[in-house]
Amino acid sequence: MPKLTKTTVENEQPGTMQRFIWDTETKGFGLKIFPTGARSFVFQYRSPEGRTRRATIGKLSDVLTVEQARKKAKILASDVLNGRDPQGEKQARKAAPTLAQVLDDYLASDEYEEKAASTKESDIGRINRHLRPLLGNHYADKLTTGDVKRAIKAISEGKTAGTVKTKARGLSRVRGGEGAARKAFRLLRAICRWAKTAQSVEWGDVQVTPDGERETIIEDADTYARLFQTLDQMQNEKRIRPAVADAIRILAMTGARLSEVTGMRWQHVDLKAGKVTLPADAHKTGHRSGKAKIISLPALAQIIIARQPAGEPDDYVFRPSKGSGPLAMSKPWRQVRAEAQLPADLGLHGLRHSVASHLAMAGASTAELMAQLGHKQSSTVAHYIHFAENARSTLAERAAAVAVAGMNSKAELAEVVPIRKGQKKGG
Repeated sequence: MPKLTKTTVENEQPGTMQRFIWDTETKGFGLKIFPTGARSFVFQYRSPEGRTRRATIGKLSDVLTVEQARKKAKILASDVLNGRDPQGEKQARKAAPTLAQVLDDYLASDEYEEKAASTKESDIGRINRHLRPLLGNHYADKLTTGDVKRAIKAISEGKTAGTVKTKARGLSRVRGGEGAARKAFRLLRAICRWAKTAQSVEWGDVQVTPDGERETIIEDADTYARLFQTLDQMQNEKRIRPAVADAIRILAMTGARLSEVTGMRWQHVDLKAGKVTLPADAHKTGHRSGKAKIISLPALAQIIIARQPAGEPDDYVFRPSKGSGPLAMSKPWRQVRAEAQLPADLGLHGLRHSVASHLAMAGASTAELMAQLGHKQSSTVAHYIHFAENARSTLAERAAAVAVAGMNSKAELAEVVPIRKGQKKGG
């Protein structure tokens, strides 16, 4: 066997079958000649397990000369000497799952299937509209902190925004923004931890905007009055559908989650008992607890539900105008909020927090708050207790304000008019 040189490589003629010419200087380094005349450099070796492997270095060209290929072969030989299997690693790299495959595995998993219907809908939306387009082609185990940072930045800046087709309502507007980026990041982190991949990502180094404290609530009866009056007026003027207006009224009275009201079906409702019983797969914490959630209905809430058009057991109580549902609430809520002159940062979830906060301020215990809101951990409702304590402290300061002002005035007067000899202080 000759030493491979530019001359020998170019002068060797192809045969009817592919053939190899092995170099005498570098063990395992060779030239593969195809019947077509094409030529590729290869490196043949034994893996640590004793298997014969053949790695392709590249095709002969102006870019890859004999000597360049020889250098690459020596690097591969060094890797083999150190116990590595270059070709096996390459094949494993090709077989490694992309993030898109990991996302598909998650959507087919029990982890996803056990979530509430509304959460599943949110997950698949964030996956298909944000995570898959930005990161789907990355190998999951090679995902870096920089990759994640760039994706979250893109979502925050609205680069994944657009209009997509949906089965329920035909079109859906994907907005992106900081809130979408924050939720997409948390979902990505949870999926990667579930799949035990992306180990090199430093999740704590990825900066996302924090959640708001959600302390914006409806603070008094006058504000509630404006809300309900606005709903009545908009409904009378046919600027809001009765089902939407009534769903908002139920949210404001019960403290139920938005998904629990829009996803409420007739089979869940027992008006005689004055309650709604949501099975474990129809509310947020049910997939963890495996238990149903009971929403107690005040008398007016029972009347509101009773006046909805009757339907089959599996029909929604609050029906959408078109599509299979559930009811769309975001756009009409923004209109109601503006007309009722409610705080601009008061979301529909704020109606739930309003109920909880007023219960806490009225002296409801932790156990009572947990029962009303359907929370399973006392730490979840501790926020409302603290909020109530802060509110009571503020009220106490306001109540004492007049007396304190009087006290300050008396002190200032004493400084201006000295106490005469024999006169008692305060007299």
